[in-house]
Amino acid sequence: QVQLVESGGGLVQAGGSLRLSCAASGSIGSINAMAWYRHAPGKQRELVAVISSGGGTKYEDFVKGRFTISRDDAKTTVYLQINSLKPEDTAVYYCHADVLGRDVWGKGILVTVSS
Repeated sequence: QVQLVESGGGLVQAGGSLRLSCAASGSIGSINAMAWYRHAPGKQRELVAVISSGGGTKYEDFVKGRFTISRDDAKTTVYLQINSLKPEDTAVYYCHADVLGRDVWGKGILVTVSS
């Protein structure tokens, strides 16, 4: 079993920065890749960024250099650094893990960007 807990969300002004954290616990060694998704009001949940077990990263086009996914050396925590925040970044951000082909989700954390 793998559990994911997000933290670091909140209210921030446009142009500001935020770092989200996702702490993984349980059978961490069975995680293939981790990712951040977001679900904005009135929109479908969308992928933001992925980091593989080998450390490779991939970003969706809309990120445009403002988002950085990373993790700690112990591979227990994954981060999402978001710079130059825009009101359209307002969403619930979810941590996701691919655990031997099975989807595991965190409960999500709200990021609100004020204009």
